Order: sequence, then C-alpha cells, then structure tokens
Amino acid sequence: MRKMIEFDDDTFDKLKQLGRDRMATLQELADEAFADLLKKHGIPIDLKDALRKSARLGDASKQESAPPRRAPKRTRKM
Repeated sequence: MRKMIEFDDDTFDKLKQLGRDRMATLQELADEAFADLLKKHGIPIDLKDALRKSARLGDASKQESAPPRRAPKRTRKM
C-alpha cells in the first residue's frame, strides 16, 4: 500500500543524509522508524511478535490465577 508523507525540506535533507551514511533507502529508514514506534506502544509488528505476546499474556494469567503461597507461621518464644 502506498501513502504519501510530507516532510519539510530540512527534515528530508537530514533523512537523505542519514540514508547515505547508513547505506539505506528512505523506505528502509521509514520501516525501521515505524517498527520502533509500534514496539514502543506494544503493538506486534508481525505474526511472530503477536504469538510471543499472546504466550506471555497466557503465562501471566496462569500466575495470577494460582493461589498465593503462604509463608510458614513463626512463633516467638518468650
């Protein structure tokens, strides 16, 4: 899917220079930036990430539903 994004001249020049420095295309820089943004907000990027997140949520719910362990009672001698 194609979408148009508008940059001011200064930002676009800096992105082009960054692309040259890293030997990357503007598309590769954009892919990396959007992947980082999604990760920051906890949104899975692909199926693999979605399955990992789902497995972690399942493990967390199992731990929450388990009854809490009680520490043995200690008695003081006087």
